[in-house]
Amino acid sequence: MSAHGYFISVEGIDGAGKSTHLEPLAELLRSSGRTVLSTREPGGTVLAESLRALFLQHEMDALTEALLVFAGRRDHLRRVIEPALARGELVLCDRFTDATFAYQGGGRGFDGAVLAQLEAWVQSPPAGGPLRQPDLTLWFDLPPATAAARRAAARDADRLEREDVAFFDRVRAGYARRAEADPARFVRIAADAPREAVWLQVQQAVLAGLAGD
Repeated sequence: MSAHGYFISVEGIDGAGKSTHLEPLAELLRSSGRTVLSTREPGGTVLAESLRALFLQHEMDALTEALLVFAGRRDHLRRVIEPALARGELVLCDRFTDATFAYQGGGRGFDGAVLAQLEAWVQSPPAGGPLRQPDLTLWFDLPPATAAARRAAARDADRLEREDVAFFDRVRAGYARRAEADPARFVRIAADAPREAVWLQVQQAVLAGLAGD
């Protein structure tokens, strides 16, 4: 791991199974001697968790959704992610900015240029330089109909999870565009494989990413 830590985000549509593998991945990394900070978006700080509750419980338009998640992201970066990376830790985050481009940009059809401006404002380091992005993004890719069946069997749906399959088709396409634009960062995980096979893909992707750091 570099002196500035390592940042892994885990992405995918609701029901893709990413959350199942987050804690096992954190434990695997801790067992190898790394200090791991597990966090999530929206959320990760007291303020951002409050915004998450508003985001999931109240109807709002796409711009309001984007403003809420980017406000939470700014606080999350300043208070949690950047300090952990500065300490040389490994940050494992359940969703980050790719989710905003996928859900608000793809699913809602919101203006990508506005999202890119918000991304630049929120993720620019104080001293200048490239935007803060994950070093590695695991994209759990799954057909939306399969994800919907999994969600229905597992839990009551929140506001976003109640969207139809067409919405999640657009979200999936939004993720695909982000992956195509940054192939060095993204690793696609075939999330419709058996659980053991998915876990093997996750381990291989993370170990390869860390080996190249």
